[in-house]
Amino acid sequence: MTPCDVVIVGSGPAGMSAAIRLQQFGYSVAVIDEQPSPGGQIWRGIERNRSELLLGALGEDYRKGEPLVERFRACGAEYIPETQVWQIEDGWKVFLTSRGKARCISARVVLLANGAQERPVPFQGWTLPGVMTVGAAQILLKSGGMLPQGRVFIAGAGPLPLLYATQNLHLGASIAGYLDTSTRPSLSAISKLAGGWRDLRSLLKGLKWLRQLGRETRVVKNFTDLKAGGEGRLEYVEWSNGGKTVRESADVLLVHEGVIPRIHETLALGCEHEWHEAQGYFRPKLDNWGETTRKTLFVAGDAGGVGGWMAAATSGEIVALGIAKALGSKTNVEAMRRDEKLDERRRRALALRPFLDAAYPVPRGRLDDDVIVCRCEEITAGTVRKITRGGVADPNAVKAATRCGMGPCQGRQCGYSVQAILAEEHDVPIADVSFFNIRPPFKPVTLGEIASLEEEP
Repeated sequence: MTPCDVVIVGSGPAGMSAAIRLQQFGYSVAVIDEQPSPGGQIWRGIERNRSELLLGALGEDYRKGEPLVERFRACGAEYIPETQVWQIEDGWKVFLTSRGKARCISARVVLLANGAQERPVPFQGWTLPGVMTVGAAQILLKSGGMLPQGRVFIAGAGPLPLLYATQNLHLGASIAGYLDTSTRPSLSAISKLAGGWRDLRSLLKGLKWLRQLGRETRVVKNFTDLKAGGEGRLEYVEWSNGGKTVRESADVLLVHEGVIPRIHETLALGCEHEWHEAQGYFRPKLDNWGETTRKTLFVAGDAGGVGGWMAAATSGEIVALGIAKALGSKTNVEAMRRDEKLDERRRRALALRPFLDAAYPVPRGRLDDDVIVCRCEEITAGTVRKITRGGVADPNAVKAATRCGMGPCQGRQCGYSVQAILAEEHDVPIADVSFFNIRPPFKPVTLGEIASLEEEP
């Protein structure tokens, strides 16, 4: 068993920033990441993407990752890429698998900086080949410069689909249609816009994307009933607009309805969570230093609440100071936090977030009974409704009866959809319905990998 002071899960903006700061304190740090190189989703492939055309499309924020990645590489932390964490035990034993072999690292502190995932939003045909998320398409762009071919439709709301669409246009790709699922901003959303002046740059950038999209692509608004159809793969996209059904041939449909924190690890470890009403997700309860309700277990970045890369990087520094405090450092970390204006930097980075949360609310439409909710086990919304009627609003009862949430994704693709169905059927607030009980392994692991574990003296 390999010992160290701190294990960090994730090498995105938060994880890298925390590792750099902790190394400055002299602690031994191991950073575990599923990706082959550091940068997280925002800066994926930053070390190898050198095409000026691609870098120009990915934008200024993408280039800003290079200095942080260089500092991380040089900081001295042990970096363990292409590795999955599949269990964390009390006493902070972190079990991981890399290249088919499993091992265990012990730590005094664990920091989860594993970011967020796209919100799954089921609809008719979402499991067809040819339908994928905008985030997945952007991974292909950053990893290999790949663009979708044929008649491409983008459907969704929020900054990411706007960004991805303009990136495609910059690279000369065509978009058959942009299906804007956002609603007209409410008075509540508009009232929150005043606070966004502290991040005027991001606001202006979003307006620029909207203008470019309107000039170069057909934008469809105020539609309902999005469907994808075809025999064995995506062949057409269908929606309703003004009482009329519109059907158009399609080769690729990219969808996106926001992002949510990754909480499987904190749920499995028994941390307390709170409900984020505006964006409809659970997040771990954290103190002022990023510590969960489990002592010496910390969370930084989007895993503790979605805020973007600037807020994540700053939170990584704040959490690193909190970890140093927990480990008994004699340094006055409160003074460091104050003198470096870390809280002010984080507030500035989050200035636009209240407006974005209000402007792009969570879709709450009722799912048809034949829509697949659980992709792993092919469980439909109708099956979930049938099981919960006459019972209680307990997703674990649905899980036991149907295997919904027991597949390889461990409920990552169906958990919130099941929660919404139960709240609807039992007429209770969605916040009152719990998430699935999460148990290790967090990710699929083979018996051979487990057998490869060797106890060290």
